Amino acid sequence: MTTSSVLQMAVLTRVFCFADFVAVPVKVFVNSTVEVASSEYKFYNCAATIHKAKNTPCLSCVSSIWGCQWNTRDHTCSDMNDQDTDPNIIRHKQEQTVEGENPDPILIPVGYKTQISFEGIKLDPYKNHEFTIGTDLMTHTEEEVKWEGGPFYLFSGYEFSYDKAHETSVLFHVKDKYSGRKIDSLLNVTLYNCSRGREDCSLCRNADQSKYQCVWCAAKRTCVYKELCSTDESLPCPNPKITEIIPQYGPLEGGIAVTIKGSNLGIHKEDIKKITVARVPCVHLDQHYSVSTSVVCEIGPLVPGSPVSGEVEVLVEGGRKGLHPSLSLTGTLNPPKWSHNRAPRLEERETFGTNITCKTGSYLAGEKVPSSLLPVTVKYGKLTTKQVPLAFQFLEDPVVSDHQPRKSFVSGGRRIMVTGSGFSLIQKAFIRVNASLDEFSQVSSPMEFQQPAVSKNDSTLVFLSPQVKKSDESQSFSTFLHLDKMVVKLQPFDYLPDPTFDSFPNKMINANSTIKVTGRGFSKAMSADEAKAFVGDVSYSVNTLEDDKLYLEPPSHHSVRMTSGSTSEPLPLKIKFGNREWVVGHVVYESKYEVPLAIIIPAVIIPMLLIIATSAYCYRRKSQQAEREYEKVRHQLENLEESVRDRCKKEFTDLMIEMEDHTNEVGEGRIPFLDYKTYTDRVFFLPSKDGANDVMITGKLDIPEARKAVVAQALNQFSNLLNSKTFLINFIRTLESRPDFNARAKVYFASLLTVALHGKLEYYTDIMRTLLLGLMESYVDSKNPKLMLRRSETVVERMLCNWMSICLYQFLKDTAGEPLYKLFRGLKHQIEKGPVDAMVKKAKYTLNDTGLLGDDVEYSVLTLQVLVHGEGPDITPVKVLNCDTISQVKEKVIEQVYRNTPYSHRPKVDSVTLEWRPGSTGQILSDLDVTSVKEGRWRRMNTLAHYNVRDNATLVLSRVLHTQQSFDQNQDNHEERNALLDEDKVFHLVRPMDELDEIKSKRGSIKDKSMTKAITEIYLTRLLSVKGTLQQFVDNFFRSVLCSGAVVPPAVKYFFDFLDEQALKHDNVDEETIHIWKTNSLPLRFWVNILKNPHFIFDVHTTEVMDASLSVIAQTFMDACTKTEHKLSRDSPSNKLLYAKEISTYKKMVDDYYKGIRQMVSVSDQDMNTHLAEISRTHTEQLNTQVALHQLYQYASKYYDGIIMSLDEDPAAQSKQLTLRLQQIAAALENKVTDL
Repeated sequence: MTTSSVLQMAVLTRVFCFADFVAVPVKVFVNSTVEVASSEYKFYNCAATIHKAKNTPCLSCVSSIWGCQWNTRDHTCSDMNDQDTDPNIIRHKQEQTVEGENPDPILIPVGYKTQISFEGIKLDPYKNHEFTIGTDLMTHTEEEVKWEGGPFYLFSGYEFSYDKAHETSVLFHVKDKYSGRKIDSLLNVTLYNCSRGREDCSLCRNADQSKYQCVWCAAKRTCVYKELCSTDESLPCPNPKITEIIPQYGPLEGGIAVTIKGSNLGIHKEDIKKITVARVPCVHLDQHYSVSTSVVCEIGPLVPGSPVSGEVEVLVEGGRKGLHPSLSLTGTLNPPKWSHNRAPRLEERETFGTNITCKTGSYLAGEKVPSSLLPVTVKYGKLTTKQVPLAFQFLEDPVVSDHQPRKSFVSGGRRIMVTGSGFSLIQKAFIRVNASLDEFSQVSSPMEFQQPAVSKNDSTLVFLSPQVKKSDESQSFSTFLHLDKMVVKLQPFDYLPDPTFDSFPNKMINANSTIKVTGRGFSKAMSADEAKAFVGDVSYSVNTLEDDKLYLEPPSHHSVRMTSGSTSEPLPLKIKFGNREWVVGHVVYESKYEVPLAIIIPAVIIPMLLIIATSAYCYRRKSQQAEREYEKVRHQLENLEESVRDRCKKEFTDLMIEMEDHTNEVGEGRIPFLDYKTYTDRVFFLPSKDGANDVMITGKLDIPEARKAVVAQALNQFSNLLNSKTFLINFIRTLESRPDFNARAKVYFASLLTVALHGKLEYYTDIMRTLLLGLMESYVDSKNPKLMLRRSETVVERMLCNWMSICLYQFLKDTAGEPLYKLFRGLKHQIEKGPVDAMVKKAKYTLNDTGLLGDDVEYSVLTLQVLVHGEGPDITPVKVLNCDTISQVKEKVIEQVYRNTPYSHRPKVDSVTLEWRPGSTGQILSDLDVTSVKEGRWRRMNTLAHYNVRDNATLVLSRVLHTQQSFDQNQDNHEERNALLDEDKVFHLVRPMDELDEIKSKRGSIKDKSMTKAITEIYLTRLLSVKGTLQQFVDNFFRSVLCSGAVVPPAVKYFFDFLDEQALKHDNVDEETIHIWKTNSLPLRFWVNILKNPHFIFDVHTTEVMDASLSVIAQTFMDACTKTEHKLSRDSPSNKLLYAKEISTYKKMVDDYYKGIRQMVSVSDQDMNTHLAEISRTHTEQLNTQVALHQLYQYASKYYDGIIMSLDEDPAAQSKQLTLRLQQIAAALENKVTDL
């Protein structure tokens, strides 16, 4: 065995089961200890999806995430097969057969058989079939379903029995009568029991009679459905019954509330006519009345000389009375005895009886400490007061000076000692741990963990650290000490992952053996004195505890008695750190034999001498071998380091040379910026569901010519209506209150509103500010201000995003656009200089580890001489790779030939052909043709190497002419390509292994397989190479965006000042919250969007490989803008580790940027309005304003009734006749007569 590293892949035995799939974690280790990669593989079973909802097997099948299909004939769920033309197949997400919708009635009483009719949908496959119906509450019986004609069916009903709750939902299943197979049923009714929660007559009659039809049946003395009672339902309810009086004693002066509990105490609070307590009138407090069960009244003072006890009497509607034996009025309140006389001021009672327990409030600031002896005042009711003089004193608050230890494992249980003074005053002490919240997580409140003190005296408190749940490596915890109402943060105090133990082989020991246990992370949060160990029930002491090993010593008094010639049973070896206990293995005590000393000494010494001699010889040989292996590994590492360094230097030099041409283009003003309209179209509407075909981008409305003038006039009126702040605020809030107005609709609506109001951006800004103030109030009041502006969940959040996009367009063109374009070009050059797999979208050179090409593909660089047909004799040299597909070659040729032409004006790949002329004849090159190489069931895409195209070869680029002949030829090529695609699976550079490959691989030696097997992680150094090459471009872009010393857009200063101003008005908004608001409003909403989508601002084309690398840079930008410290480890993602060194620098740039903006001269409202007015004047004419107004009206039409109702309820809207104006617009646009 050598000392070189060994890679191992382990499939963990821990499998997570989720009904229709299993998730199997897979990890790759070096030397069995260092984890270098991990992933998770999911194995699904379509047949198991039907068990997720047994009443709807078809729906469960076709709606699963696995893309399954349902066979109505076989009632089976299987994998999607596009080749299957069986008419009985229902495909993924396709509408399915449903039996049982729209039941009538939907409310069914217990104990009464009620007919139920329902509707069947899309039951053509079951024509002329008969059905049965059943449910779990029908005790394994099923009833026949009768057809009523059309889609309607009838179930004769069932006499249900159910008494666990007032209501329960009953789901019926429907089966084909003859096959016994279930078909999808959504039939759902509500079963209710009148007697549940209505134990007396008053409660029964208080029920909603029109809904439940419950009556009080005197014969059965219970509440039942009206058809189940044969007696007269109109009889009056029985007399009230009083069961409990709280309290049973009261002061002579009265003034306290008495709670009377019982039954039949009326249905309405007005039913209570009179209450007397011990013949003293008691005033009914009707706000505390509970139907039939509870009455609260305030007792008056006792007349001197009257009896101090007597009956409690309640008189209700109809002259019915309820009596309770007695309640006593006591004399003067006796002085209380105090069990604790050194605490803060009296605030509220906790318990009452012979002793009174109360909580105290905070001592008044500025008063002397310790205080004088203060009186205690006890108030009983409104009229009884007693004062105890010199009964109480305030002392100094406790002081916490130190705590040890300062770390704990996440499993908790470590003994934490807190030292200080004044702890004897404390009545309740506990320790609390809060888990941190990620700024972009969806959890609204942090988890809390608590643990009370286990002991205390005046100077020491002892706690056991609480057990916490750690969701990921970056999560942090804050620890607080609660001393009554006083809260102290314990810092530093860190939670560390639990240690891990290596497998412990079963071994035999004697009673005096020292046991060695190995693992990782022992000493990070534990000491030898705190750790515990057990062999069976016998406690072992932990003699030595290091980070990777610990030694266990047996107790001195321990001995194991064994019979001669036998061994004991295996005993578990348990290690306990705090709360958690690990069974690391088993040990067996060896048997004891009585052997003479004369035999023991030679038997031990002679083998020992032989072992020493042998060990010395082996050690010498191993040392020499290890030295040679060490030198070999050291040279390999030096060569690898030198290789990476040389590669970065060479590739950076190549990139700089290549970028000189692009720098010249930039200097000549040839950055392909999009015009303002195209920019706003892509930012606002390209992410919509219709994409580039969205009506706001095409600008085409389907309006008859005869109505265009009327519609245009009505839209102008609608524009004027939108300019009413009262209408627009009501419009937005009405839409947001509707549950079907989802997040996508809010985003689209806000973008339409931005275009419609572009002519008055200052008014748009005023609306945005008003809505933001309301949004801010809601988040601050909900105690979660940090969550504001995180996601576009409201219209105003998308309005803010659009506002930033509008205001920063010129800043992009003047300042940030150039470094962003250079970064884009540099990244594109780096990716395309190496192989890119056209099928799996992975590249040799990338920043994203998931998009890294995990095979070492051989390739060479070729320079092609390209002649464009019909455009003169000029030849353009183009650099390509011999492993490029023909489409990739076309892209590079078009990129070079038309480099001075924006992407949208260049010919597309499918519109050109590439012809190679090695001699007198030419050959059309294509990705797939009859010459494509087959490997088993796979067909390799054609490359330049496949056609044997050499360096400096001449190729002709021709445009496809749309003549009939060329169309037929092109059609033939497409048909040939489609035939090849249908026949075989296609790959480019990396082919997945199939069965034939596995058979072939078994014939090779282990050495051959280990040499040919590619492991992706070996090539992770390429990430460093690309990152190092592009570092200057990334830094330049970050500096252009985060430099407050240069030009800062006025909109940024204006909005940041607005956030600072509003934060000062709220006590629970700190600096970290303001930082998060600014990050969510600018970097997250605008810069990350532009960085991930450069085609929003430039006329360029992006690919999936480009998107993956841009996402890594964007994620780095987001991490730099957060306040959370990301703790990195070897388990952290490669993308996080890639920029780990630079992230602190970027964070400082963000902090300095925010501070610099705060120190700038403020932008006044007048200056901002002037700036916005200039933007409106310059660009509004270019936008499709009329189309936006037309689309906005569609929302007004959809939610017309709600908007009208909202306007009618608003006095300001009524005074402006906004309802009438909207009705007139609706009449014109929808071409209908209204009731005006």
